[in-house]
Amino acid sequence: MPDPGPSPVQSSLPAAAAAFGTYGHGRGVEAVGCIRPEQLAVPAPADPPAPAGVPRPALERLLRGPSGLGTVGLHLARYEEPQPAGAEPAEPATGRPIPGLYHHPVPEPDPVRVAEVSRRIKEWADEVDLYPPEWEDQFDGFSVGRYMVACHPDAPDIDHLMLATRLMVAENVVDDCYCEDHGGSPVGLGGRLLLAHTALDPLHTTTEYQPEWTQSLRSDAPRRAYRSAMEHLLQGASPSQADRFRHDMARLHMGYLAEAAWAETDYVPQVWEYLAMRQFNNFRPCPTITDTVGGYELPADLHAQPAMQRVIALAGNATTIVNDLYSYTKELASPGRHLNLPVVIAEREGVSVKEAYLKAVEVHNDLMHAFEAAAAELAVSCPVPNVARFLRGVAAWVDGNHYWHMTNTYRYSLPDFW
Repeated sequence: MPDPGPSPVQSSLPAAAAAFGTYGHGRGVEAVGCIRPEQLAVPAPADPPAPAGVPRPALERLLRGPSGLGTVGLHLARYEEPQPAGAEPAEPATGRPIPGLYHHPVPEPDPVRVAEVSRRIKEWADEVDLYPPEWEDQFDGFSVGRYMVACHPDAPDIDHLMLATRLMVAENVVDDCYCEDHGGSPVGLGGRLLLAHTALDPLHTTTEYQPEWTQSLRSDAPRRAYRSAMEHLLQGASPSQADRFRHDMARLHMGYLAEAAWAETDYVPQVWEYLAMRQFNNFRPCPTITDTVGGYELPADLHAQPAMQRVIALAGNATTIVNDLYSYTKELASPGRHLNLPVVIAEREGVSVKEAYLKAVEVHNDLMHAFEAAAAELAVSCPVPNVARFLRGVAAWVDGNHYWHMTNTYRYSLPDFW
C-alpha cells in the first residue's frame, strides 16, 4: 500500500514528544490543553461506515505509528520488531472468519513467546491449585498463550505478558465456576462475586475479623486465582493503573449480576437492554490494562477523559459481540438457554435464527466502525505520545481478540448460515 504521507497525528507527535517527553505524571491535560470541553463528546462520523474489509485510513496511519526523530519507542512491537536471524516463522493458525464480519488480520503470534507463556501459565495454575486433572484438556484448549501474545504485541517481555495472562485465566475461572459451565449458578451469585472481589480490592476490617477474611481467600479456585493474579499485577502496575483495573472488574461483576437476574426470572431482555448489559459483562478489563502490559502508563487524567472512555467502551462492546458470534453454536449445544445477541434479536424482533445472526454481525460492524472513528478522532484531538500508543494498544487487543476467536477451533465452530 503506498504511503499517503504524514497525517496530523504523525506530524504532531514528534513535537509533542519533544515538548512533553513521554507525558509523565501530573496535571498533564491542563498543561497540554489537548482536549477542550467541546471535544469531549465524539460525534458520529459524517461519512457512512466503511464497507466490511476496508480499513479506515486514519486508523491505519494511527496503527503504523508516528515517524520522525525520537518516535521509535512509540511503535507497536508487531510493526517494528524484526525476526531474529534463522527464526522459524509461525505456522498459520486454522479457522476461518465469520463471513461479512469487519475485522483486521494480524500477524501470527511469535511461537517462542506463545510457548513460554503457555508453559508459565500452567506452572502458575499448579501453584494456585486452579483446576482438577480432568479439566486439563479444556485448559490447554483455551490456548491462552496464543491469545495474550496476539493481543499484546507491544509487551516488552514475557513477564509483562504474564500480567495479562494470569488475569485472563482468573477471570475465566470465576466465570466458569461461579456463573457457567463448572458448577456456576445465578442463585447466590452476588455473594460469591462480592467475596471474590475482595481478592482484588482488599477488605479493611477489624483485627478480630481480618484473619477469617484472609483465610477465605484460599477457600476456592476463583479467589485463589484472583488473589495471586492481582498480587502479580501490583508488581507491574502503578497504584492508579491497579485501581483502574479494580473499577473495571467491578463493572464486569455488575454485568454478571444483571445476566444472572434475568436467568432467575427467565427474562429475555430487549435488544438495547442486552447491549447495555454487555457493556458491563464484557472484555473491558483486558484492553484497559494495555499500557501496564506494554510497560508504560497512560496517566489517570487522560484515561478518564470521556472521549477515551468512549473508545475503551466501544472496544469492549465490539470484542464481546465477537464472542457472542463465535460461541453461538457452543452455547446452543449447552444445557439451558444462554443469552447472546443472535438469540435476543431472534426472540425480540421475531426473525429467523439466521436473520438474527446476520443482524448481530451488522451490530458488531457498526460498533467496530464507531470504535475506529472515535479512536482516530481522539488521536488527532489529543496528540500526546502515550495517548497514541494506548489507542494503538487497544486496537491491537481488538484485532488479537478476533484472531483468537477465529482460530480457536477447539472451542468454537460457525453455524451453517452461508
